[in-house]
Amino acid sequence: MQVTMLVIGGVGILLLVVSLVLGDLVDGFLDGIGPDALSGLAVAGFLAAFGFVGALVLDAGASSGVAIGAGVVAGVAAGGGAGWASSRLMRGGDEATVRTAGLVGLTGTVVEPVPAEGYGMVSVVAAGHITRLNARAGEPLPSGAAIVVTGVLSPTAVTVARRAD
Repeated sequence: MQVTMLVIGGVGILLLVVSLVLGDLVDGFLDGIGPDALSGLAVAGFLAAFGFVGALVLDAGASSGVAIGAGVVAGVAAGGGAGWASSRLMRGGDEATVRTAGLVGLTGTVVEPVPAEGYGMVSVVAAGHITRLNARAGEPLPSGAAIVVTGVLSPTAVTVARRAD
């Protein structure tokens, strides 16, 4: 029984390595089975913890039933933690949409000079995205000048002022 538990643990480690190298392939097999948290990493974590903890408990002199129970508890904890962590990591960054109303007050930099009459271009970070916008200002602004957005003219154009540092 102890050898069986060690083999199960070894299969978990092997699946872990395969999941890390070919993650999308392994996760493709699990797509229809359950939630996003059921990933190759979660299954690998469960199998490895189940097998190795079960083998340790058997080695300590416990019965097969106790070893299986301890393995299941450890496997659920390890698999659940790995599944939660992998789903959080795969979710990615902030996917928020840039809204024009949220541009006012943002700071940025002039990318193309803003003339006294006409448009230049500025770069601001909005909702985690670098956004380039056409810009007008009350005074000419050279490239590299620090600015603050003071108003929104359209979805692609704003008014700006030199930022006082």
